[in-house]
Amino acid sequence: MLLAASEVVPFAKTGGLADVAGSLPRALARRGHQCAVILPLYRCARAGKNPLHPIHRSFTVPIGGRPVTGSLWQAALPDASVSVYLVEQPTYFERDDPAQGRGLYQLNLPDGKKSDYPDNCERFVFFARAVLEAIRLLDFWPDVLHNNDWQTGLVPVYLREEYGRRLAPDLRARFNRIRTVFTIHNLAYQGLFWHWDMPLTGLDWRLFNHEQLEFYGKLNFLKAGIVFSDAITTVSPTYAREIQTPYYGCGLEGVLAQRRERLTGIVNGVDYAVWNPETDPHIAANYNPETVTLKKPICKAALQRRYRLPEKPKVPLLGIVSRLVEQKGIHLVGKTAESWLTSSARSDGVQLVVLGEGDPLYHRMLQDLQARHPDRVGLTLGFDEVLAHQIEAGADIFLMPSEYEPSGLNQLYSLKYGTVPVVRATGGLADTIVDATPENLAAGRATGFSFVANYAGAFLSALERALDCYRQHADQWLQIMQTGMRQDWSWDHSAIEYEKLYSQVCRGIR
Repeated sequence: MLLAASEVVPFAKTGGLADVAGSLPRALARRGHQCAVILPLYRCARAGKNPLHPIHRSFTVPIGGRPVTGSLWQAALPDASVSVYLVEQPTYFERDDPAQGRGLYQLNLPDGKKSDYPDNCERFVFFARAVLEAIRLLDFWPDVLHNNDWQTGLVPVYLREEYGRRLAPDLRARFNRIRTVFTIHNLAYQGLFWHWDMPLTGLDWRLFNHEQLEFYGKLNFLKAGIVFSDAITTVSPTYAREIQTPYYGCGLEGVLAQRRERLTGIVNGVDYAVWNPETDPHIAANYNPETVTLKKPICKAALQRRYRLPEKPKVPLLGIVSRLVEQKGIHLVGKTAESWLTSSARSDGVQLVVLGEGDPLYHRMLQDLQARHPDRVGLTLGFDEVLAHQIEAGADIFLMPSEYEPSGLNQLYSLKYGTVPVVRATGGLADTIVDATPENLAAGRATGFSFVANYAGAFLSALERALDCYRQHADQWLQIMQTGMRQDWSWDHSAIEYEKLYSQVCRGIR
């Protein structure tokens, strides 16, 4: 299996895609499969701690009628027999520099907003062709080519239309034996470009039609991946159903519904070598389900000190680690925070710590909230991996009131760390969190608190249920914590599901 992605931990990361791309191949390798990964060679990967080596394989592909040359470097996933190949093309990929406000896909504008790089189409046309050139140059012929998100959406198109048709017969036959899987990590990000970018692809204009690459007059990379792949996956069963509806489908619900027989939902896993309170080197005290009541309070006190909040062990401490965007439900936090931070019926109120970055609107909202309640609210704008671990370990409750959530990882981290999630029952959150209803508590199944309606009152009601349980029913709270900590959402389970899917694809079942 060759997994193609625009970001892979530990080489480059902006979100959950990188975690999946770095973890799934390792889990499959542990099950005896030969796996490799390919991504662009960004500046952050070149400057990172993982050694890279040139392998002296170069190629040239046409981009908009002009030749563009790239080359390949090699590395390995840490503690795994998985090769990583990085596509070198400095003009396209080595521009990321956080100090200058430049990321992997976007740059910061003077007003603080982010904007896509204007040549993103060209950059990822090149990467799509580079993936297939790498297969030929490395003489690595996978049974399955697993592509991820819009940045790789053109790979199956080129495989079928170019490499499976226009090469010498022996090479053509080898490319035609490769089966393709395409994973949608977030349907909202589709890789939309104006139609006059079509010549950059070198593909025939006949493909620019409403059944293939065209989407309301634009070129759609994600749609291309959906239409041309042998199998489609997304990152939870509930999200797979949701995206076939107008509310969640982002205009592609019809395309997905037509291909429902090819569509599978598989929940992302967690790397417990990294996210495990029993061994985590970043937290103040290590613990497990048996020692959580003794050791987790140490982590809570350390987190309160970190944010200069009063060290009150009985005050509920809520945590958020998130992109600060509307999708994540941050507006619901803003609309309800005054009621639960300072309710007169609860003299000690509630504490809140937030780690994340995103929309300047939510930056200002949280900064204003902190300014009004400096003894109750801690805020870090940005991302800090170590601090993310400390929040998971130190908080009592984790908030994820997402408008939609394809899979979600933080709720799974929270379960392992005994930090009870309050979530909206959507996508992967619905698939992984069992609401603490009386029936689920009696059955010993409850792992958190959830709500359905996407409005502030429903979120507030779920949070109040959680706070009441924390304050008034210590035995039930401990049960919820320990039930969550004993869940197994490891990548080994997810890898089994992918293994079954790959087998079906190779046998032509899908």
